[in-house]
Amino acid sequence: MTATVGNATLVREPASSGKRCRVVNLRGERAIDQFARFVLVGGVSNVLYGVVFLLLRSEGIVVANVVGALLSTILANELHRRRTFRAADRVHWLTAQGEGGGMALLGIVISTAALALVGVLLPTIGGIVEVALVVTITGVVGGVRFLALRRWVFSFARTRASWTSAARTSA
Repeated sequence: MTATVGNATLVREPASSGKRCRVVNLRGERAIDQFARFVLVGGVSNVLYGVVFLLLRSEGIVVANVVGALLSTILANELHRRRTFRAADRVHWLTAQGEGGGMALLGIVISTAALALVGVLLPTIGGIVEVALVVTITGVVGGVRFLALRRWVFSFARTRASWTSAARTSA
């Protein structure tokens, strides 16, 4: 069971776990806090993806997938930069879009290939099932993406190293 109180989400553990409850602080900086924000951003991005996909489905599912994925990725990258990892002061917008977008490109390739295969094998499948398939695939890719964004693109260590080397070269 979960409940939201202010800016925190309380998660009730089963009595057999020996834990009463733990708090995910949506304003915190622990990995679990960042992951909670990552999931929320993913949800918002997937809603945008689904709307774009359904609006463009008449143009073909591959086109709908690519456009939906691109628009939702741009939104997600910016929300991750500003909200999930609070890196707007450390990572430039273009860097976040380039590196985050590069990782998302793998997701686009995988989901597009899966949709093309489904289109061939099951040509009469409905749009909602297609969206569910893509959301499932991108969910797995998203978990890997969270780790890569946290450890590489928005890493405090990486940005500190960049500041240090920039200071050395400008001195």
